[in-house]
Amino acid sequence: MSTVPRDERSVLARIEAVRRRPPRLTDEVVTLAHGAGGKASAALVDGLFLEAFGNPVLRARTDAAVLDPVADGRVAVTTDSFVVQPLRFPGGSIGSLAVHGTLNDLAMVGARPRWLAAAFVLEEGLPVATLREVVADMAAAARSAGVPIVAGDTKVVQRGGADGMYVTTTGVGVVPHGRVLDAGAVQAGDAVLVSGTLADHGMAVMLARGNLHLDADIRSDSAALHELAEALLAAAPGTRWLRDPTRGGLGTVCNELARACELAVVLDEDSLPVRPQVAAACDILGIDPLHVANEGKLVAVVPPSQAGAALAALRAHPLGADAAEIGRIFAEPAGMVVLRTALGGSRIVDMLTGDPLPRIC
Repeated sequence: MSTVPRDERSVLARIEAVRRRPPRLTDEVVTLAHGAGGKASAALVDGLFLEAFGNPVLRARTDAAVLDPVADGRVAVTTDSFVVQPLRFPGGSIGSLAVHGTLNDLAMVGARPRWLAAAFVLEEGLPVATLREVVADMAAAARSAGVPIVAGDTKVVQRGGADGMYVTTTGVGVVPHGRVLDAGAVQAGDAVLVSGTLADHGMAVMLARGNLHLDADIRSDSAALHELAEALLAAAPGTRWLRDPTRGGLGTVCNELARACELAVVLDEDSLPVRPQVAAACDILGIDPLHVANEGKLVAVVPPSQAGAALAALRAHPLGADAAEIGRIFAEPAGMVVLRTALGGSRIVDMLTGDPLPRIC
């Protein structure tokens, strides 16, 4: 029998109930206390991150996520950091981009994404309303992709130390047995396909910064590509190679392919899909669309006998409606990318030199 008086037990019970109640996030800006590991940290995690990303694995709040065993293929892991400015832009935000970019890295090696982890570096003074919007974008992107965020971390740095926020995401997926995508498998005669219009993301972010004094209806193409990749691979099981043309754009990834397979990538300028407003903005700024990033397109190399089926599968998916065959693989000039121009000539397309579009992802 308890020796604590009933009234005191009642008070203790109420105190314990309050103590166990999840802390509420009432702050309007991020402070250094939110990164200190105490009550403010708990309020940020429980009141914002768990609320947005909540699932049984994440709610366990362990130091590492313990996931389901994998027996259906080879595990693929990727990680990427995102420092884009502005934090939100037409067609997306640093949150949705962090999800899409990491899922796409998995998809390009043929993996089916299973889980995501997210780490945030937040700047002191960041409005919590801004953080909440970005996290909501991130949660919506993960839900839409069907891939849960199961682990994470948060750090806070002094004012001026992180440009608002940086986000790092890690993805884990499974490559089905027998599926191999490798530049070494590419052969002369293979077709080069792209799933849609070029340069959308990079130009959308550049114009969103507002310092170019250009007004154009350009939205980022940021999107998760794993379902589109699965549709392509089902229609064209002989697909040799996949890549998403992010930083450096199509020109850079084609150069990486040409050097890896020691063959030539020959592109047809008339076949390159570029939206008129994007082409105009690139022309005004003196930027080649071939070197501007996308975040929702893939480049595929497929055997010529499967090119028609692959193209049809891409165009049947909402993210591939503007897919096109843009070139072929040739034996010579080995290791180089050549563009056949609309005027009937040709020019060498090199890798991107410098960085005319910094902080776009």
